[in-house]
Amino acid sequence: MNTKIFVFAAVLGIVGILGAIVIIGPDMEVATPGSDNTVENTSTIKLVTVELADISVLKISERSATIEIAFEISNPNPRAVIIQTMDFNLFETGFSSYEQLAGGTIGSRPEGMIEFGSNYYTLLGENSIVLKKKITLANTATGELWDALESEYDNGESGSASWWVTGTVYFNLSSMTSGQENSVPFEFFR
Repeated sequence: MNTKIFVFAAVLGIVGILGAIVIIGPDMEVATPGSDNTVENTSTIKLVTVELADISVLKISERSATIEIAFEISNPNPRAVIIQTMDFNLFETGFSSYEQLAGGTIGSRPEGMIEFGSNYYTLLGENSIVLKKKITLANTATGELWDALESEYDNGESGSASWWVTGTVYFNLSSMTSGQENSVPFEFFR
């Protein structure tokens, strides 16, 4: 017998199974406040929660300061979700409430075809993860800002810096190909 027939049948069977999984796979939808979005055979996905875990000045010199910011993201769902990106803006409100001190993105969003080297985070059901980012600032600001950062560095959390952090977390279901992208905005004062 010709082995090409068996290989073709095996490949066709695998493609059929994968196609059935994609088409019949479980669906979840996000509940919007004030509406009843329950659909038969569809679970409702709860939004992830974001907490500001820590902001600390790791080191400071006359030329630069290194700040580390940490966020704790919790998944209240029984299923895993993928944290694609977290965009944030950092302000030191003693210096300026409208001029951004720093900002950034944690993670990456896939574009086009699924990327194999993407930097996103899988958050298992009913668990949390801490995402951190180090930011280096050049000393081009006023002495008032640098004094607040030095006080924060010397005294830890009892320093004189007052922080305002805003941003958005973008997440999806446990598969990049199912469901829609969801976002959770956040704002913290410390």
